[in-house]
Amino acid sequence: MIASNASTGKGPSHFGGTGHGQARVDPLAALRVPGDPPWDVYLTGTVFLDIIFTGLDSAPVRGTESWARGMGSSPGGVANMATALARLGLRTSLAAAFGDDHYGEYCWDALEQGEGIDLSPSRTVPGWHSPVTVSMAYEGERTMVSHGHEPPPEAVLIQEGAPDRPPRARAAVASLEPGKRAPWIAQAAQEGTCIFADVGWDETGAWDLAGLADLEHCEAFLPNAQEAMRYTGATCPREAAHALTEHVPLAVVTLGAEGAYAVDRRTGETAEVPAIEVEALDPTGAGDVFVAGFVTGTLAGWPLADRLAFAGLTAALSVQEFGGSLSAPGWSEIGAWWRKVQSVASQDPTALRRYAFLADLVPEEESPGWPLRRAVPTIGFGRSA
Repeated sequence: MIASNASTGKGPSHFGGTGHGQARVDPLAALRVPGDPPWDVYLTGTVFLDIIFTGLDSAPVRGTESWARGMGSSPGGVANMATALARLGLRTSLAAAFGDDHYGEYCWDALEQGEGIDLSPSRTVPGWHSPVTVSMAYEGERTMVSHGHEPPPEAVLIQEGAPDRPPRARAAVASLEPGKRAPWIAQAAQEGTCIFADVGWDETGAWDLAGLADLEHCEAFLPNAQEAMRYTGATCPREAAHALTEHVPLAVVTLGAEGAYAVDRRTGETAEVPAIEVEALDPTGAGDVFVAGFVTGTLAGWPLADRLAFAGLTAALSVQEFGGSLSAPGWSEIGAWWRKVQSVASQDPTALRRYAFLADLVPEEESPGWPLRRAVPTIGFGRSA
């Protein structure tokens, strides 16, 4: 396992700002030809305003007041995935409903102007308040409280990718819901879009793969170990991954601190990559970042093991920072990590070779604006603050 306390050097004192100044890397540059889809990745879902309190020494105690040493705000929900994809250099298009309050305006501006995400399929819904999540990070975990009003029919249609057909894209990321189909998934697949799917915890307790009807349109399925075993009835995650390939060509099962395991039915290839040891501050959004890293490597045509390694690396970098979209790493952070681990005298050469593919990808030097500021402490500050 590679040795890394290689936090990218950012901590709570750097909490604030957007993605400007990030080194620009296009991982698909060698593959782009005239007539390509305008977007690399399309996704849809609900955007939250996330407010994150950090620097708490312990969980809040009933009947007392707790003061946090740091605070940040950023778009959350599906914005976590969209931001992670965009920071890795993929041309990302998002369909989401935004409230017409200040929170909605802030989230729209942060995603469109700050991260360069295409919001042409998105809409502002008059009279609808933005959903909000307050997250408190402490002891490597987080506690969240969310609030939102019932979305009006217009917002529901937008968040489900309707009524318009999804834009042409190389890939799309879908979150499958048991017992429910999302028509846009089949539409996108028919247009040649490669669908990557994840899934949340099945609150019904059924754990029936037949209930994930849209899985038939997917190229890859990326559940965690518990989800994979419950859906397949397997006794171990690796067995579950093989069982899932009866339903989808490529199964990737995340193993938490052990890393990830993948099986490609079409080639018969399997790959397993251990996790990188890091000091985790906040796991929020790490799953989204892992998927974004795997999608990037897949679209770039990398070997399966390189894709797993890259996805695990991006997720490991993200948990060293606070927040969801705030913590998604870009190429400046990846490059800084790669240079730092190579400088460790006792580094395992075998582990280093696992990530040698990064040498031709990362920026040669740190971006002048690095370390980056990722959030703003309050919604009230303008651009000049």
